[in-house]
Amino acid sequence: MKILHTADWHVGKVLKNQPRIDEQKTVLRHLVRVAQEEDVDLVVVAGDLFETSAPSPQAQGLVMHTLMALRAEGRHVVVLAGNHDSSRLVHEVYRPVLGELGLHVIGTPQRPDRGGTTTIDTRSGERAVVAALPFLSHRYAVRAAEVLLHDPSRHNQDYANRVRAIISVLCQGFTPDTVNVATTHATLLGGRWGGGERAVQTLLGYEIPPDTFPVTTHYAALGHLHRYQQIDGPCPIAYSGSPIALDFGEEANEPVALVVHATPDSRAQIRPVPLVGGRPLRTLRGTLDEVVAAGEQAGEAYLRVILTQKASAGLADQVRDKLPNTLDVQIDEKFRARADTRVTRSRIGRSPTDLFADFLSEREIDDPRLGAMFAELLEEA
Repeated sequence: MKILHTADWHVGKVLKNQPRIDEQKTVLRHLVRVAQEEDVDLVVVAGDLFETSAPSPQAQGLVMHTLMALRAEGRHVVVLAGNHDSSRLVHEVYRPVLGELGLHVIGTPQRPDRGGTTTIDTRSGERAVVAALPFLSHRYAVRAAEVLLHDPSRHNQDYANRVRAIISVLCQGFTPDTVNVATTHATLLGGRWGGGERAVQTLLGYEIPPDTFPVTTHYAALGHLHRYQQIDGPCPIAYSGSPIALDFGEEANEPVALVVHATPDSRAQIRPVPLVGGRPLRTLRGTLDEVVAAGEQAGEAYLRVILTQKASAGLADQVRDKLPNTLDVQIDEKFRARADTRVTRSRIGRSPTDLFADFLSEREIDDPRLGAMFAELLEEA
């Protein structure tokens, strides 16, 4: 059986006021081509379809079109809600609509017999059992445990134990004769952050151990961490990562989808397939002349520029004039004004131009033009 694993699309993402929707259209079209060319039987989308819980019509249209294209030619598709998604939107709108088209959509935790565990028969006659758990907040983990486990005493256990117990229930349908797949949107201990994940939901309180998945699992398809990686555990476990670098903390990530070969009697084999369409991100650091020289070799990459010189009037505009793909301009921390180094001087008897010069000096702004402009304004006043 061939499985295509993807996650963390974050459709609707805007980076420093730059929309990414055109890039996402291109990369998701490529994802569909990968599904077609690899002739996969099952597609797993492990959460974070959208960047926000209130996605725009344009973002929703792209996601809906992509999911239906992935479903074409008899492929099965399993979709989870992630922490950026609205679980109610996914559960109450996408689940019934896409369910009519044969997609398996899970927005909120469900009992095995209500969609939490799905049995899939492929075109070639192979059978898979998919246990699916969308993202769980601490608050929702208590409610999910009550629904799935009917044991209020478990509410006092920590988050990881609740998730382990829920996944155990969902995986009870695994058999020796089926390809057993578990999928969730969560942070595993030992996972490496991609740089752009929402930090409050990747802290220790939200981490779960790899042995959360039972040994009967042939493959665990994860979403939430944006960098492709495999995690050691009782079964093959992997994050597919995001199909585009979402912010400058992810510029070193290599966008891929994962093609997984699995049979009931063998260990799953994972093969990353590069995805194209997202523009690269690069950080340039140096003086104005240095970053301009480097930026001219950066091609179509979006740029973050960190200047190793003192601020001056119009400096950011100069960077953007020379490098139109620049989305962010910063002054290196070493050259920023520090409040604890300012010298407090008496203002008595000092001219406004002297006071303004002190102001510029305290903020380490070295630009004689500002002093001259200030003096001209005083003369005109």
